[in-house]
Amino acid sequence: MARFTGRDIFHILILFSAVWILVLFVQLENCSGGMGNASERKTDRMKRALDSKEREINYLRNQLNSLDKHHHVPGLPTIYIITPTYTRLVQKAELTRLATVFKSVPNIHWIVVEDAQVKSPLVTKFLRSTGLNTTHLLSVTPPEVKLKEQDPNWLKPRGVLQRNTGLSWLRANLNADYHHGVVYFADDDNTYSTELFQEMRHTKVVSVWPVGLVGKLRYEAPIITNGKVTDWHTLWYRKERKFAMDMAGFAVNLRLILENSLAKFDITAKRGFQETGLLQSLGVTLSDLEPKAKMCTEVLVWHTRTEPAVIKNEDKMPANGYEQSDPNIEV
Repeated sequence: MARFTGRDIFHILILFSAVWILVLFVQLENCSGGMGNASERKTDRMKRALDSKEREINYLRNQLNSLDKHHHVPGLPTIYIITPTYTRLVQKAELTRLATVFKSVPNIHWIVVEDAQVKSPLVTKFLRSTGLNTTHLLSVTPPEVKLKEQDPNWLKPRGVLQRNTGLSWLRANLNADYHHGVVYFADDDNTYSTELFQEMRHTKVVSVWPVGLVGKLRYEAPIITNGKVTDWHTLWYRKERKFAMDMAGFAVNLRLILENSLAKFDITAKRGFQETGLLQSLGVTLSDLEPKAKMCTEVLVWHTRTEPAVIKNEDKMPANGYEQSDPNIEV
């Protein structure tokens, strides 16, 4: 039986759409010579159908370009990126920033986990439009452990259950004997350099690097002595945390994740101990850590945060005689 790749299917769809446009064009030419309102209405319908098919072909071409750009490179380990996300006004902007970087990196599998009961149309449509290899999952944070809008972001752990859902998906769908790669936890409010992913791709156990603009410092980083991690450049719980680094500051070999089925993040862990808890449950020691980014002297990821969107002027628009923003326009 013949096997078709995604690229083959898009070529076939483009061909069929082109043939259909040709048929419509011929019919349109035949109608244009007619007379009367019926003929004009038929011509108008033909023109609209022609425009629709042209848009469809442009969409398929863009998707084909995405396939060409993000094709799988044989032999290159895959980077499995787990990103928790939740509905808010800046969500699409955050995800767009990440996708723009990920499109420049080959062999990416982006696992996006929504904190929701059902998959949102916004995230579903967005992931489909990226052309990336994605998996869309759900995991709901119980109300008692979920941050309220007025809470400071450090009060309760965020994204814990969503990251664990991503880990469960990896274990359910991948086999350590056939799948090779690295697992990285990329929050949707951080900023990432493309070089970061090349640094982590060949991680043997756990690779580490600095994170910029975190811990109320210019950066936090592992301290390296004779090529090994010996301490941590941080102020926050420096002595208490065995692995005193940010979630964005490490990646784990896929096999280690798959072979330790009980290892996960602990939603009851004390603030700042999520990373330490996971790595200890994986049996990782300080000597296992692999310094990257020029022996941890280069910052390739930043713990940035987008300001909450302020839209209070929407309520003032009608009072000033203006229409409010169209709620049907996706932001």
